[in-house]
Amino acid sequence: RFDAIKPSFIRFLNAWTLQALWVIVCISPAIAALSSGRIDSSPTSLFWIGIVIWVLGMALEVVADGQKHAFKTRPENENQFIQSGVWAIVRHPNYLGEIILWSGIAVASLPYLQGWQHVTLLAPVSVALLLTKISGIPILEIRANKRWGHLESFQADQDNTPRIVPRISQLILRRYP
Repeated sequence: RFDAIKPSFIRFLNAWTLQALWVIVCISPAIAALSSGRIDSSPTSLFWIGIVIWVLGMALEVVADGQKHAFKTRPENENQFIQSGVWAIVRHPNYLGEIILWSGIAVASLPYLQGWQHVTLLAPVSVALLLTKISGIPILEIRANKRWGHLESFQADQDNTPRIVPRISQLILRRYP
């Protein structure tokens, strides 16, 4: 994505500035918690629940990225789209992992926030909105439709695989290859 904007200093600066702002918004619950002066030596159970949520989100992201990398490295998959592993449950498991891990940071921070600091709990919502409505998924799905939209298998995948939130029945009944 950056190749088109690299020649323009202003456009490149805007992209990096917006990314920096996004990171600040994402990490704001942790910054608020750390600066609250309320963190003591014994973390609360809600803190540990948040850490577990973060680990699950990170694990999902790592697994999704690893599966996609392995898929792309096989020559027989050239010009194909991935629809196995966690990619069979949701079309964008890496983005789901991203939303989950930032939600974990917010949950872990919650016991230490007070007053206006609770506004930082909107950070995971902003991540979800950005990835599902503005930047991530919409851009990827436009590209995917241009590349594979003519394939019946792709159209079936689009119809049967949720974008970001897995169906409970898929999680329970799904057999993994």
